Amino acid sequence: MELRPPRERVDPRARWMWTGTDLVRFVPVTVVLLLVSGPWDWFTVPTWLWVAYAVLVAAYVGIVPQWRFLVHRWEVTESAVYTQTGWWARERRIAPMSRVQTVDHRQGAIARLFGLATVRVTTASSAGALTIEGLGQAQALDIVEELTRMADSVPGDAT
Repeated sequence: MELRPPRERVDPRARWMWTGTDLVRFVPVTVVLLLVSGPWDWFTVPTWLWVAYAVLVAAYVGIVPQWRFLVHRWEVTESAVYTQTGWWARERRIAPMSRVQTVDHRQGAIARLFGLATVRVTTASSAGALTIEGLGQAQALDIVEELTRMADSVPGDAT
């Protein structure tokens, strides 16, 4: 087993899911800025600061999801699960089938809007679970079924 880039890409709709998630993250900051600079004049936000904030949000929301799509990869083989995640710092992980303890299917509200899901593979590792985010709903369910079957066929107790 070697640490190598996984072969499979996530679903292209993941870019839209990540864009939506990033936009939602900026809502509280925007609301606070509007409240403090609103009709009570607690704090006057200069126009240039609003423009800089808008450019920052647009750049982040426009670039990061695309970049994540290019980086995020996954692969399931007979012997292991491979993942590669990140957008700024990249992380590659391998979970041998003999170490797989649980396989979960997760679907948040925004993922559900785009018909996407996440597969989470918990292992006997202190590094935590591996996640494959941005999979099509049907593909995610297939992977959960396949991983469950494969992990069950490997002798041992994943510890």
